[in-house]
Amino acid sequence: MQLHVTNSPFSESQAELLNRLLPTLTESQRIWLGGYLAAFGGAAVAPAVQEPSAAAVQEPAAAAPAASREVTILFGSQTGNCQRLATSLSGQLKEQGFTVNVSAMNSFKTNALKKTENLLLIVSTHGEGEPPDNARSFYEFLHSKRAPQLEGLHYSVLGLGDTSYEFFCQTGKDFDKRLEELGGTRLGLRVDCDLDYDEPAAGWFTQVIGALNERVNAPQIAEAAVEAAEHADAPASPYSRNQPFYAEVLENLNLNGRGSDRETRHLELSLEGSGLAFEPGDSLGVYPENHPQLVEALISAMGWDAGETVPLNKKGETGSLREALLRHYEITVLTKPLLEQAAKLSAAPALQELLLPERQQALKDYIHGRDLLDLAVDFAPWKATASEFVAILRKLPARLYSISSSYNANPDEVHFTVRAVRYEANGRQRYGVCSVHCAERVQPGDKLPIYIQSNPNFKLPANPDAPVIMIGPGTGVAPFRSFLEEREVQGAAGKSWLFYGDRHFVTDFLYQTDWQRMLKDGVLSKLDVAFSRDTAEKVYVQHRILEHSRELYAWLQEGAHIYVCGDEKHMAHDVHTALLTVIEEAGGMSAEAAAAYLDTLQQEQRYQRDVY
Repeated sequence: MQLHVTNSPFSESQAELLNRLLPTLTESQRIWLGGYLAAFGGAAVAPAVQEPSAAAVQEPAAAAPAASREVTILFGSQTGNCQRLATSLSGQLKEQGFTVNVSAMNSFKTNALKKTENLLLIVSTHGEGEPPDNARSFYEFLHSKRAPQLEGLHYSVLGLGDTSYEFFCQTGKDFDKRLEELGGTRLGLRVDCDLDYDEPAAGWFTQVIGALNERVNAPQIAEAAVEAAEHADAPASPYSRNQPFYAEVLENLNLNGRGSDRETRHLELSLEGSGLAFEPGDSLGVYPENHPQLVEALISAMGWDAGETVPLNKKGETGSLREALLRHYEITVLTKPLLEQAAKLSAAPALQELLLPERQQALKDYIHGRDLLDLAVDFAPWKATASEFVAILRKLPARLYSISSSYNANPDEVHFTVRAVRYEANGRQRYGVCSVHCAERVQPGDKLPIYIQSNPNFKLPANPDAPVIMIGPGTGVAPFRSFLEEREVQGAAGKSWLFYGDRHFVTDFLYQTDWQRMLKDGVLSKLDVAFSRDTAEKVYVQHRILEHSRELYAWLQEGAHIYVCGDEKHMAHDVHTALLTVIEEAGGMSAEAAAAYLDTLQQEQRYQRDVY
């Protein structure tokens, strides 16, 4: 019996390619492809109504002009996810015989765009709908009057984002729209990925590889689909984001002094037997548990049975409702897509009314600071079973923390720093999911599911003799502990300067003894601190930067690298503005020249930020 693709989300020509290839696949490939298509837009592999002719199998559907086998993949990535996906896609395309050029967007020569025939963009969205640092210059070029017409361009966009943000995958959407406006032709529809991006990214891989193969009359879409499933983001260690390592907790210490209104935990984990390693600047992914009190309150409010068997994931695994809500599903964040799904399960007209277009601001106000328990209480009664309700929830995502240790200084260990988040909102106490889990319910001897997330965009200089300037208030100082431990092991001769800030010197000076020892030993050359609540007028790290403008500019002229880590919304913006002022005043430049100077540092990877 001949197999046939039905109800396909692909174009007619792509579906026809699939149908011609199906007879050549192994049984395992057919099973995988059938399951994949069922998940991707409802397509299916079914018995064909009619056998295709021999000519249809052996000949291409239509003659096409020769197309280039050269593909350009550009990535815009703040934390490295897009870069890893770009590298994975490049490997698969090379196996198919394509010539592939992979580049960060800010390293791509824009004058080559007019000559580019096949362009694949993989980009995340940062902050409030903004491009990540290494995508900004390319984004601004494309949206300027200097952007060329691109009638000969074939392109597709993969966007990474988070549906809990208002401007979900906005940068990817902007690129997709702009390339169309400039005359480009889509190789495939844009795919927007939430935090759990593996499956949709693999689907996009399949789509664009198939479209590229179709263009060069070398259809291999099914094989590409198998490659996408088997090799996307393949880790060196057997442990990864999809298969975390359960690391034993060796230490869990409170870094804040007695009387502080903050609680910052320093955790040390064992990596023994994992095969995991990391570099300074990388992050640790930690899969947390939801607060048990919130889970119990939610089950009680919905009138559910905590022991009822429900799905734990999309793989068909099942477990108790309590287990599902505790460890598998996100219950602390509300998003518009979640409320749209929940409205189908609620008998309360008020939820449907909240989703009306004219209530957009009211919807934003409601979502902010509320969780699933609020939703359950505010829009009862519900006409759904527990299984139907958890089916609309998204997977509980890992939380990422800057690694605060050097692997070379602490073999088979990883340290990270987390500040416990507790606050009251809408008449109820709220908790940071992972931070309070670590602060209240994780003891030495317990195990945490973790993975390493490399960040190629936040790395020490290749030359250990290069000076480094590190700006990290609060927990933003964590990666610089890793940097300096690494430089100590290397015996690096380069100068180092740390700007640190918090509220109070006595209670909130994180890693104070480490910095003092490093200053004494010469590992740290210079330390400037700002404790905002110890003086009548609040002083922050950007003020210390301005106070030392001439010396800081001199370091830049000597080849120093600048690193900024911490709050993106306020601190990083204020520090960026301060750096512009330093360059403008100490360097005797205009505002435009200072901005160009800082842009050049960023392009040369001498100005790197890990902000969130």
